[in-house]
Amino acid sequence: MRRSADADATASAASSRYSARRMLAALLFAAFFVVLAVSLVFVALRGGPRGARAALQSQSPRGRRGASILFAILYVGLGVAVPVALLIGNQSHASAKFGATKLAKADKHGRDVFGAICASCHTLAAAGASGKVGPNLDQLRPSRELILDALIKGRQRGNGTMPANLLPDVKDQQAVADFVSRVAGK
Repeated sequence: MRRSADADATASAASSRYSARRMLAALLFAAFFVVLAVSLVFVALRGGPRGARAALQSQSPRGRRGASILFAILYVGLGVAVPVALLIGNQSHASAKFGATKLAKADKHGRDVFGAICASCHTLAAAGASGKVGPNLDQLRPSRELILDALIKGRQRGNGTMPANLLPDVKDQQAVADFVSRVAGK
């Protein structure tokens, strides 16, 4: 199947936003180590920790207070705020990782149930699952009916055994079958 031009444009925009976040994260990661390296060079040039401490403590009280405030701001900014911002910012673009597939509410429920029950055995890119026991659903691309049959009757072939009635709730079975049949191999 070919994707439409709108879907390509959406995927491209989501990809560029995601890559910009990755670039920012990489730059901040590198900046942390640059600051660490400069600090180590300062300590080494002053003759070790005692010399560095003496050089810093020879400043005026106002200078020490300013240095302490600057250090606290850098610590909170680089050590707390940046990681929290990156973690929170990536949640709103979770679908962008999977080819910008838009999921309906029922599909999101199916993805959650799949992630909790099926992901330990099966591989499915749209759920972020990389199991090794069951078949790779992206390669198999099963139909909705085959998925429902497997969830109800189980399977006894392949590398492992899939128990029957793994999902006893019919709504969960249907949600997983709808989700997998919609996103597998895409």
